[in-house]
Amino acid sequence: MPAPILPLVEAAPLLPARGTLIGLDLGTRTIGVSASDPDRKLATGVETIARKSFTADAQRLLALAAERKAAAFVLGLPLNMDGSEGPRAQSTRAFARNLARLTELPIALWDERLSTAAVERDLIAADASRARRAAVIDEHAAIFILQGALDRLARMAGQ
Repeated sequence: MPAPILPLVEAAPLLPARGTLIGLDLGTRTIGVSASDPDRKLATGVETIARKSFTADAQRLLALAAERKAAAFVLGLPLNMDGSEGPRAQSTRAFARNLARLTELPIALWDERLSTAAVERDLIAADASRARRAAVIDEHAAIFILQGALDRLARMAGQ
């Protein structure tokens, strides 16, 4: 049975109380990957995957999830500023559907509007070179996405 794909607030009841979450920022050429601690307090960077094929990308993501004994994936959903879904959001949903066929881990979708822009501003403020920003932007966007989701889950739990 394919894994459920739901907005984060609807996926929350399906998640165990503890367990690592894997955050993903899907780009056209790379996938930024982050992970939480098992108590879901802090998101940290894992790696940036250079996209090859869906099969190769999915194998790497599932391997990372297995290494960390992940409870779920949190996938950044790139909505338009007005909340509508454009081609990038549709592509993200297609990726989620394909990944769901390969895992039982729930896939939570989290609104990632402005995540890359916010991360880019932070990296510029930290005086990161253009080359350095290009190398880490997707991983840092994945951290930003996952941390936002972790904070929302904590608020939902009343912590």
